[in-house]
Amino acid sequence: MTASREGLLHAPFLGVLDDGAPAIRDGDVVWTYGRLHETALHWAGRVADTVSGPPRAVAVLARHRRVAYAALLAALYTGASVVPISPSVPAATRDAMLHAARVDAMITDTAVSGHSVVRVHPDDRGRGLAEPFAVRPDSTAYILFTSGSTGVPKGVPVAHSAAAHYFDHVARRYDFGHGDVFSQTFDIGFDLALFDLFAAWGAGATVVAVPPQALRDIAGFVTRAGITVWFSTPSAIPLAARTGGLRPMPSLRWSLFCGEPLPVDDAERWQRCAPGSRLENLYGPTELTISCTAHRYTRADIESPQGIVPIGDLHDGLSGLVVDTDGHVAAEGELCVAGPQTFGGYLDPRDDAGRFLDADGRRWYRTGDVVRSRADGFVFLGRVDRQVQIRGARVEPGEIEHRLRAAPGVDAVAVVAPLGAAGRVLVAFYSGKERPAAELRNFVAARLPPASTPDHYVHVPDLPRTSRGKLDRPALLARAGSLVAA
Repeated sequence: MTASREGLLHAPFLGVLDDGAPAIRDGDVVWTYGRLHETALHWAGRVADTVSGPPRAVAVLARHRRVAYAALLAALYTGASVVPISPSVPAATRDAMLHAARVDAMITDTAVSGHSVVRVHPDDRGRGLAEPFAVRPDSTAYILFTSGSTGVPKGVPVAHSAAAHYFDHVARRYDFGHGDVFSQTFDIGFDLALFDLFAAWGAGATVVAVPPQALRDIAGFVTRAGITVWFSTPSAIPLAARTGGLRPMPSLRWSLFCGEPLPVDDAERWQRCAPGSRLENLYGPTELTISCTAHRYTRADIESPQGIVPIGDLHDGLSGLVVDTDGHVAAEGELCVAGPQTFGGYLDPRDDAGRFLDADGRRWYRTGDVVRSRADGFVFLGRVDRQVQIRGARVEPGEIEHRLRAAPGVDAVAVVAPLGAAGRVLVAFYSGKERPAAELRNFVAARLPPASTPDHYVHVPDLPRTSRGKLDRPALLARAGSLVAA
């Protein structure tokens, strides 16, 4: 499947690719491009028979990964907006998403009531539609829900034209081909999952579903599956390192990371195990269509601020603006982006408040991320909403995390600031070897101002992660709040 100016959906395997080429590998099950296309047409036809009139939005909720991937394609074939939903989403949240997106039908392989449900089975196939319905470039390709910093799901509609521009850029930047094998580590409710599917299918490559347990032995899985393109959140690296799963991976050509800051130490550990691959750090909120910047890792990045790999330069056709707290253009401040990948606004217009900046005759999306501008792009410094006041001083938790990661035996770190009786309190959670709190406190105090020294240090086997693989800061904040209250 390739992107085109006519929209995201433009399938080259409609006779262009070998129908017998593998499109999906899920465990021991392989679906060819021919089977994938036939199944998607059949399921799309069942949606058309279920809904009265052209569907506006079709949700996808599937526990089998190959069903989820084919269902995404089937929903696109109907000409409707696709609404991917993770099976782990609570029922009440799921229903709120379906209502907000005005979903007409749902393709699922599980029991769901209250909607026009098309229940499918992995072996359920047969030609339904003769061909996919056409779409307009300005129509919505998919709607994803992101909680952001509020915890309340916000619907993000992304146009076919935005997705098409993005995958055109991907096709130019990378040399993906028919022989490539892509990892698929992401839940379908996370927009990074779309990168693996559409980049792979656009190149005629194979997508391999990565089960969660495989992240503890990434090297073993990569070798057995013959993965050539790895893509995950950076948190997969320390997890694999702790469990002995980070070993030589000679099959890798590309190593891509996105979704959260990539520590230099983790990038270096990965690169040592995959010296034949090119490692890139991607960045971008859902509102800017999967990713909007990329940086090719080099040893020179070891000196990066806060020990985080730079996020790099903007993709072709995008413009960036860095503004300070007063809205003035500055070398360091909040990153704002404009261009063809920018979404038009949230499903609920009330969520647009404060998210856009009108300047230079253009509408810029405010990312909420603090960056420093330099000649080769941007360096990520932290979140606007993560900076806190501690005893009158402004503190950046990311800087504390960077310093603590350098402490002997410490692996991954997350610092949160719950509200105590006397104000904000810094609580540091860390994995790796358990150390005395006094030792860690002295280590940080020797490197940062007193206000940036955490009050509490909590050792955990692993930092909690969301279903998207990101650090679950709300869970840590709740735990830290209970600790402080006690």
